[in-house]
Amino acid sequence: MACTIDKKKIEETIAFHGHSCPGLAIGIRAAELALHRLDFGGQTEMVCVVETDMCGVDGIQFLTGCTFGKGNLIHRDFGKAGFTFFDRNKSKGFRALFQDDAIQAFEPANGSSERDARTRAIMDAELDDLFFVSPVDTPPVRPARILDSIICRECGEKVMESRIRRFAGKDLCIPCFGQHEQKI
Repeated sequence: MACTIDKKKIEETIAFHGHSCPGLAIGIRAAELALHRLDFGGQTEMVCVVETDMCGVDGIQFLTGCTFGKGNLIHRDFGKAGFTFFDRNKSKGFRALFQDDAIQAFEPANGSSERDARTRAIMDAELDDLFFVSPVDTPPVRPARILDSIICRECGEKVMESRIRRFAGKDLCIPCFGQHEQKI
């Protein structure tokens, strides 16, 4: 079944991202899957962990309301088209892994590019064909917390205490620590 998200909302998502592409289509469809499976009605405290930094993350952010600033959009750079959605209110969730082979047989229409054809194939495919879904019953991350800031003893900038590193008895931010210890 083709994407069920309102066409106007899809156009707004494309405008937010800046262009239409297969990556954005993957994010739109992943968000659609989350909105349906988690019965999103505005009362859901949704969390999304993305395993990629591709275009699709913009679609997820725009359509679900998950953002880095609110602490409910987490990036784990695994280089996979994997997306974990979790409803903290209901303690249920799932991980969706995009299955690229689901759209391998697409055929560009007359005058359309391969990119446009891939985008159309993703938007028209069955969600069950696009994603391998596995249940998640524990929160992928804890809620965001406000922590103290500590001053880096080299650059003088404030650093969230959970990101401070100790080297030679000094509190250092990660970039300054990296200048001394090259193993991270």
